[in-house]
Amino acid sequence: MTSILLRGRTLSFHRRPESLDDHASYAYEEDGALLVEDGKILARGAYDTVRAQAQADAVEIDHRPHLLLPGFIDTHLHFPQMQVIGSYAANLLEWLNAYTFPEECRFVESDHAARIAGRLFDELVRHGTTTAVAYCSVHKASADAFFAESLRRGLCMVAGKVMMDRNAPQGLLDTPQMGYDETRAIIEQWHGKGRNHVAITPRFAITSTPEQMEAAQALARDFPDLHIQTHLSENIEEIDYTCSLYPDAIDYTDIYAHYGLLGEKTLLGHAIHLSEREMDALSEAGSIAVHCPTSNLFLGSGLFPWRKLTRRDKPVRVSVATDIGGGTSYSMLRTLDEAYKIQQLLGERLNPLESFHMMTRGNAEALGLVDRIGTLEPGSDADIVVLDASATPAMALKMEVVNRLTEELFLLQTMGDDRAVIETYVAGKPAKSTLTA
Repeated sequence: MTSILLRGRTLSFHRRPESLDDHASYAYEEDGALLVEDGKILARGAYDTVRAQAQADAVEIDHRPHLLLPGFIDTHLHFPQMQVIGSYAANLLEWLNAYTFPEECRFVESDHAARIAGRLFDELVRHGTTTAVAYCSVHKASADAFFAESLRRGLCMVAGKVMMDRNAPQGLLDTPQMGYDETRAIIEQWHGKGRNHVAITPRFAITSTPEQMEAAQALARDFPDLHIQTHLSENIEEIDYTCSLYPDAIDYTDIYAHYGLLGEKTLLGHAIHLSEREMDALSEAGSIAVHCPTSNLFLGSGLFPWRKLTRRDKPVRVSVATDIGGGTSYSMLRTLDEAYKIQQLLGERLNPLESFHMMTRGNAEALGLVDRIGTLEPGSDADIVVLDASATPAMALKMEVVNRLTEELFLLQTMGDDRAVIETYVAGKPAKSTLTA
């Protein structure tokens, strides 16, 4: 197979940067290259060094002066909510009942699910995202459509059929047995096929009876290596209602702990309003609090205490996500821009190295997939995003006075969007430039 040599300024992280001056946390080449073959990165480093390792017939693509980074990773979004984004509502529960649930009812139709899956992956690729963690609807057809499209495009995706048996319209309800059986069928059909990963997905405690939580627990016992995703403590009203449904629980987090759903592969969307006891529980379990900044602001849910979670004696693992369609942008650049602003409101700082680490290696570590995605290390899957910090006239004007890499990254984070994404490579193949619409 013909190899590809990608030339440009390369940036990849070894670990979380401690400061703007933490140069040891990342690898940066001013004139760098990536050698790609059969969907994998074979070599990275200075252009002259990598070029010498390439075969004579290697196809060279020169992306200078642009930046080459690992493809972005989004750890929480809702596949059926593409046509819900931008809907006017007062808060989470109103938004769910007025917009989200009616829209999700449409995903019983496989043709509709297939169409939206195609549009979702178009948008992800357009914005430089090569891996996402997705909630499908309650219908098995929605998960089938999602994974079929992911397989066709060669993407690395994590997703699951929502389990939901109460407090939703009749067209969105399964039963504990149906939730178990259909999730198991999806696992057997799609998990490990191509780059697909199936997640056990009880939507949240409000929409699951104790019997269905037991079904989720049984799935977690049967398939201990799978991801688990759900929602936790997004909204004060939500927390109060949840605790009223599970009066024997100490708190919201204790519900998931009781049913054996906390662990190192458990992704808990939002997790804004946690007590110290809940933070301890998440830390001890190794579970991930998934920060969804644009949806938290849009729905007025609260300000995510990132530093408080990560600096405590028992730190909580954190990832970052768009939360489409409560979230208002498909862009991880826009998402981290809003995360920066939230930390500013809390009197904290989020430096751009840390932001770009989180979009790539940080989120890969949260998923337990850093050996495959999130870096430019040899052996990794060749998911790569090419960024242009002069993509718009306003950005180009600012770039005239930018002198350091960190300043360029902060500009991309602050003003960048899909226009800054020149190309997205999925398993070594150009994916953005080949979009048909």
